[in-house]
Amino acid sequence: MHRRRFLGLAAGAGIAVAYPRRPLVVAANGDFPTVQAAIDAVPPGGTIVVRPGVYRGQVIVPAAKSGVRLIGLGRRPADVVIADDRANGTEKPDGSGTWGTTGSASVTIDGPGFAVSNLTFANLFDEAAHPEIPSRQAVAVLTRADRVSFRRVRFLGNQDTLYVNSSAAAVIARSYFRDCYVEGDVDFIFGRGTAVFDRCRIHSLDRASTPAGYVTAPSTDLSNPHGFLFTRCAFTTDAPPGSVFLGRPWHPGNDPNAVGQTVIRESAIGAHIGPVAWSDFGDWPWEDARFFEYRNYGPGALITPDRPQLTPDQARSYVPAAFLGDWTP
Repeated sequence: MHRRRFLGLAAGAGIAVAYPRRPLVVAANGDFPTVQAAIDAVPPGGTIVVRPGVYRGQVIVPAAKSGVRLIGLGRRPADVVIADDRANGTEKPDGSGTWGTTGSASVTIDGPGFAVSNLTFANLFDEAAHPEIPSRQAVAVLTRADRVSFRRVRFLGNQDTLYVNSSAAAVIARSYFRDCYVEGDVDFIFGRGTAVFDRCRIHSLDRASTPAGYVTAPSTDLSNPHGFLFTRCAFTTDAPPGSVFLGRPWHPGNDPNAVGQTVIRESAIGAHIGPVAWSDFGDWPWEDARFFEYRNYGPGALITPDRPQLTPDQARSYVPAAFLGDWTP
């Protein structure tokens, strides 16, 4: 019944009007007890609302589910948590091997135009409880679709928290993050997708190692002029001063065309970032990547020969509108 389209008469006009479908409700006493069940049922362009609670289990949004909205009904993003707990090296239940980084994702989004607000995505894999698993990449969200937006959303994890990707190296897939919170330690924002982080908090956890971590690991294809843009964000930390790098260039499969781009502008940077803000990735030097800063501030916003800065003229090309193109989220 909740999926019908009801017809009514416009007052005094005698004209049949199609009223929109009401949102599908996820809750113990709602339309569906799990988020995945609601995703399976929602039509393209539909809306799912999630009542406060913790919802465990992997969620997959297929490409056919375009234009879907997912909204948390709590007062805060922390009131609704969608989570799973598998890692790259976690064995599959059927004994066919491990999940791998992509398969570890708590939530995978392939539906274009997917829009999320006011909730939390988490990968709850406990590294300390599983010393037998060396491959600890544990993704909270993997997005491969175009025009995916997140507002007031939290992304929780450790290594590889947020995988901003695309369906193929030459395919442009854009994401927009506004007033979001992302935490992790190693490469916790990574991939070849195009992403704008607007007024977000990017929090580096302390992993009691040297270095303590890396914020980004972009693998932007050389044909794509737009990788990761952070504007008016805050880079905060639990880690010691000078122990974290802003990023390193990821070349999946040693692909020479994966020339990653991270641009950070007009953002507050904590003391966890030192005079050398970027790191090599294996044999791939950071100097060959597309790493830039512009007018950042705070104790970690140092200007040194090892921290390339945009000129004012160059900075005009590194703005959200340029990265998002014909899409206004």
